Order: sequence, then C-alpha cells, then structure tokens
Amino acid sequence: MKRNIFGLISTVIVFVIFSQSLFAQGKASFGGYVRDAKTEEPLIGATVIIEGTELGAVTNVDGYYEIKNIEPKSYTVSASFVGFEKASKFNVTVRSGGIPNVNFELSEDVEQLEGVTVRANPFKKNEETPLSIQKLSPEEIATYPGGNNDIAKVAQSLPGVSGSVGGFRNDIIIRGGAPNENVYYLDGIEIPNINHFSTQGSAGGPVGLLNVSFFEGVTLSSSAFASQYDNVLSGVLQFDQRDGNRREFRNNFRLSSSEAAITTEGPLFKKKDEEKSNTSFIASVRRSYLQLLFQAIDLPFLPDYWDYQYKLTHKFDDYNELVFTGVGSLDDLTINAPDDFDAEQQAVLDQIPVIKQWSTTSGLSWKRRFKDNSGFMTTALSTNILNNQFQQFEDNVNQEGLVFSNNSQEQEVKLRYNLTKFMEDWTFNTGFIVQEAIYSNNSELLDPNRGFNYDNSFNFTRYGVNAQASRNFVNDRLGLSAGFRVDGNTFTETGNEIYRTFSPRFSASYTFDEKRKWTVNASVGRYFKIPPYTILGFTDQNNNYANKDAEYIQSDHLVAGIEYLVTPSSRFSIEGFYKKYDNYPVSVVDSVSLANLGGGFSVLGNENIESVGLGRTYGMEFLYQRKLTKDFYAILAYTLYRSEFTGFDKDEYLRSTWDNRNLLTFTGGYKFGNNWEISARVRYLGKTPLAPVDQEATLQSYPNIIRDYSRQGDLLLDPFNQTDIRIDKKWNFDNWTFNVFFEVQNAFVQDLPSEPSFGLRRNDDGEVQQPRELVRVTDVSNSSLLPNLGIVIDF
Repeated sequence: MKRNIFGLISTVIVFVIFSQSLFAQGKASFGGYVRDAKTEEPLIGATVIIEGTELGAVTNVDGYYEIKNIEPKSYTVSASFVGFEKASKFNVTVRSGGIPNVNFELSEDVEQLEGVTVRANPFKKNEETPLSIQKLSPEEIATYPGGNNDIAKVAQSLPGVSGSVGGFRNDIIIRGGAPNENVYYLDGIEIPNINHFSTQGSAGGPVGLLNVSFFEGVTLSSSAFASQYDNVLSGVLQFDQRDGNRREFRNNFRLSSSEAAITTEGPLFKKKDEEKSNTSFIASVRRSYLQLLFQAIDLPFLPDYWDYQYKLTHKFDDYNELVFTGVGSLDDLTINAPDDFDAEQQAVLDQIPVIKQWSTTSGLSWKRRFKDNSGFMTTALSTNILNNQFQQFEDNVNQEGLVFSNNSQEQEVKLRYNLTKFMEDWTFNTGFIVQEAIYSNNSELLDPNRGFNYDNSFNFTRYGVNAQASRNFVNDRLGLSAGFRVDGNTFTETGNEIYRTFSPRFSASYTFDEKRKWTVNASVGRYFKIPPYTILGFTDQNNNYANKDAEYIQSDHLVAGIEYLVTPSSRFSIEGFYKKYDNYPVSVVDSVSLANLGGGFSVLGNENIESVGLGRTYGMEFLYQRKLTKDFYAILAYTLYRSEFTGFDKDEYLRSTWDNRNLLTFTGGYKFGNNWEISARVRYLGKTPLAPVDQEATLQSYPNIIRDYSRQGDLLLDPFNQTDIRIDKKWNFDNWTFNVFFEVQNAFVQDLPSEPSFGLRRNDDGEVQQPRELVRVTDVSNSSLLPNLGIVIDF
C-alpha cells in the first residue's frame, strides 16, 4: 500500500512536469484588511502595494482591499496610511489557487520626521513583552525544512528552544526549562496538549496535532509574559488562526509519506447578491500513514492517529464578533512483533507502552469593540479533555502480565474575561479566570519497591485575577509596562492563600536613535505554575491525597538585551537571561527534581513529591534574522546556557537533563525563478546529561527502567547535530495550484545520539535465559537518512 502511495505521487509529478507546457500559468489575486493596531478600527483609504510592481489597491469602507491580475510568486507587500507607520509583510507567496488574507495592523506615527519615512519594525514588540518574542509567518511555517508541517518542530528553530534527546519527540524546551513549563493558546483558548501521544503531566509527543494550514501566524514569548497568561514558567506559544474565507469556498489537500490532510473553508449563509458573508468557517481533518510505514520496515510499534480542527466566525456588526473553535485527536499506539529476533527491537518491544489516547479542546469567545474606540473586551468559555489509557505488560505482544496501568481523564472548564481600555496615552488591561478541574485515575504499578494501586476522582476550582498598565513616553521611544496577577485553588492546603502567588512584573524598552534602529530592552517578573493533576491526584496506601501540601512552582525571570535593526527586513539581538526556581516538586522515591523528567512516554508525576526543589537556568542568546529580501531569508540563533536543579539537598545543584550548554540553529532558504525554492535547517545541541541506569534495581523491576538519580549528569550523550533540506516547486494553473515538496531529514547521515539500551539476556531464538540477567544491548547505527515526498493542492 505504501508503494501505491509513492507510485501515485510519482505519477502525478511526472504528469505535471511534462504537461506544464500545455497550460498557461494562471493569474492570481489576494486581499485583506488594514486596521488600526491599537483600536482595531478599519482604516478607510489605506494604500496597499506590491513592492517592485505597479500593482496596488485602496481599502474600502470596511478596510478591505483586493489586488488582482498578479503573476504567482513571492512578494513583499506594504500598507500605508496618513498619520501611521508604513508596514510590510515579507515572503507573501501568491498562488493562483488562492491564499489567505494578507492583513495589516498599522500603528500611529507619533513622531513626524522631516525627510524621513518611518517604517514599522517588522519585528516590533509591545510594551508588555518587549523581549524574547519571536513570530513566524504562515509561509515560514508551511515550508519549514524537516518539519513535515509540524508546528511543534517548527518552534524548535527559534532562539533558546530545543527538543528532547535525539530529536525524535516534539518537546519544547525553552532556555533549559522542563517541557511542561509552557502554555499554548489557540485564538485565546488555552490548549493543554499540542501533540499526539502526549506525555500526561507534560506536553511533548512525537507528532504535532495542529494543522499549519490554519495559521495566520505563531508567536513565542520566552520571557516577560503579560499578566493575562497564567500557569507559565518558561514560554507562551500563541497560535493565531485565520478566519475562513468570507467570499468564496477554497480547499487545500496535502499528501505526504506519513499523512494525508484536507482543509476546506468558505462563507456560510451568503446570499447571491452579497459580496461577502458575515459568517465563515474553516475545518480540517488529518489521517496518519506512519503505522503503515512502521509496519513495512518491521518496527516493534505502530503509531496510528487522526486529528481535526475547526473555526467558525460570525460578525454581528462592526463591533461584535463570535468565534467557535476547537481541535482534537485520536491516538492508538499498538505493538508489532517483528518477524525475526533482534536484541534492540526486543528491548523496545519489552518497554514500549500500549497507548490509547484521545483529546479535545473547544471554546466559544465573544469579542466586543467599544464604539468610541476606547478599547475592547473578550469573554471566552472553553473546555478541554485528555483521556489517557497507558499500559505496560511483561508480554506486550499478548498483553499478559500487567506491570503498569494508568487509566485517567483530565478535564477543565474555563471562563476567561479580559478587558483592554485606552485612556489617553495609557493602555490598561485587566481580567480574571475561573476554571473547574475534574480529574479521575485508576492507576496500578506492580513493583516490589515502588508499587501503588488506587482509584480516585476529584474536582476543584482554580481562579486568578490580573492587571497591567502600559504607556509609551518620549515620542514612543520609551515603553514601560507594569502588572501583576494572583492565582488560587480550592484543593491544596495553601491554595486559597493567594498572597503566596502574587506575581509582579515590570518591563521597559528604549529606542536610542531617531530612525529607531537601536533598542535596549529589560524585564523582571515572578511567575507561578500549579503542579500537574497527576501529582495532585496521587493517592497513598491509606487512600489519602499524598500531595495536598504541594506548593505552586515559582520562577523569577531577569532578562536584558539590545536589538539593532540592520535593514528594514533584518535585525540582530543579544540577550542575557537568568531564571531562578523555587518549590519545584522532588520525587520522594528517587530524590530527583521533576524538572528532569517529562521527556519520555510514561506518565509524569504519578508519585509522592515534596515541594522543596530549587533550580536556576542562565545564559546568553544571539539572534540574527532576515526576512525574505532578494530571494533569501534566514534565522541564525545561538544560545550559551546552563540549567541546574537540586533534589532534597538544596546546596547541591546538579546538571539537568536539558543542560546542553550549547544550542545552535540555522534556518534559511532561497527562492529561485519559476517558483522553485530550496531551504535548510541545521541544529546543533551540546552533550546531554542523564542519570545512568541502576542495573540492579532495573533487573528487579523490568521492564521498568530505574535510573540512579544520585548520579544525575554523570552520563553524557554525544552532541546532537542534524541537517534537513527541503525543495519546493509550485505550478499555478487557472484557479488551482499544485505544489510538490521533497525533504530529507539528516541529509548528511550524521550519527544521532541515543540513550544506552538495556534488556534481558536472551538466546538467538529470543527466549529469556535463566537466571535472569540485565545486559547492555549493542548499539546500532542511528544515522538514517529520512526522505519525505509530498504534494499540496490549493483549489
């Protein structure tokens, strides 16, 4: 079946290449809205041009423009309006099959300079988060090399962001913090999980579940979080979904070596004589082929998944908008016994869990702009569920001899309100969140030294309030922002003592020169996160919640940096950062900070802990970024850092699992004529410190692998170094576009690091030898070259 898929793709490619001379390249068009960045009011009469051409348009009474009869390729598009800074969008790829709206938000030009055209900084930040904020455009996401349309992998190209050991999983590790220290938002609706087969209590997994066709942009903040974001210690990742097309129906179909996806969008309830509808939708569904590939190459496990995503938008009038959005997944990880015995595959077969998991997030939000343009408010009601069936057996093939079972469900129901008010030169933001947490777990671990067995369920209320004030001074050169939030809950012993979670934050930025090229930024803040439900729900032998005395994890950030705008499309920046942690959960059984865990497929936190751990991460970060100009774009980032955490001994800081010391990423591409593009990603991650396996304890608990965390950091894996290359080619026909991409992961066949593997001693037939003995499995080469061929059709 896999060969049939490749055969179909190859046939289509050959047909298009040899038949393109029979078709004239179709012309294209695109449109969008131009609004005031502060009030979101439509700007009537704004000018939008395609730079380097004579094509352009002027916005109508709705702030909408449309440019027609365009030759399909990539352009820089600019918008301008009297009294506002000119703004540009780079790498706008125009296709005859249609492209999403190209929207602009223009900021007022408060400083009129004689003879100088003031252009908005394309990397511009706001007063609340002036540091460590990175944005990716839809085109940068869609053509990311080695990402396979996976937004979590794309995020790993950003400064200070790394993945787990070997690059297999989609853990987002920011500046040495643990994978579960981040929060994710979809149009203001929080999503706990963005990956298939996610690690409960953490957030990573092997495959992302969000559809890149939905995004208008992605923003990562790795410091200076605005006060409306709760439960975050390291990073806020915001996914801004675009609205569905309000004028016509459009479709996108994607087929690659591992998956197939279809996205459709268009207007609803549109009358024949109407140019546009007030209601639009966009929806997608995706199906994996990984299980077929893994079966064909005889791997011991088969990951099978579906996911879906949707957004429905209705505009009541110019001031009120209702959005209903959601995302979900169905995951099934099954066992596949290889035909022939292999020691390494047998070890994987012994230790891999059987996972059946599903997740869903849905939310309804109402946004109201005040008619006097003095601000806006957003009210959102949402719910999210993670259902996780996780089992391990002594005999995984026949599912006999239960070793560990975790059958749990996490659910949250959230009401979030946010008010933004403009008062002269001040911007005030305030809001609150109330959420009901519902958790149940039937969990059993059969282990002579660390076993447990419980069945419980509980629910409790979490709540928080926030406020922030921001203002620009000195003709917009000096930006200041100060805010705070407090959070509480009705479950933990000190949860209602909200003074314990008082989290102030302050940020400042100053632009030195009149052309606004040099800017210095700084921020300081305190942030809190409640421990995962897997920790709070753990029950001891007396059926008591063992961790009701758990404290909120605390993280204090101090960040300062300088940015220089080299050209209107490129910049470099240098930042220094320091994060200090308090109250980190420490495992009572293993005496290790849970900051070191969460990068595997097991359940994080299903154990007794004490909130006594300390931690610190600190370092320097360099970034050079160039938007697409003269057919070339690039991001070069280097982070030098340390990450250390304590166990019960607060005086002994040990290297954390994420303390790679050196992180280097390069992502860039070049666009040739005739819609050809080549791009590459290079990642280097320094040595990974781990705790060695306690072989005696592991033999008693096998297939559970037990580590000696008193020696955390003694085992150092070799550096991770991988290069991915991607080639894209587009053909534009009348009203549809055909795109073929070919990418190669690990193009230079570099040997990727992997953890030492252990299994039971067996004979050549795979039978366990007596007496039982744990042996190191001979390492095999981990230097495979992974090709991926795919097509994308827009119509």
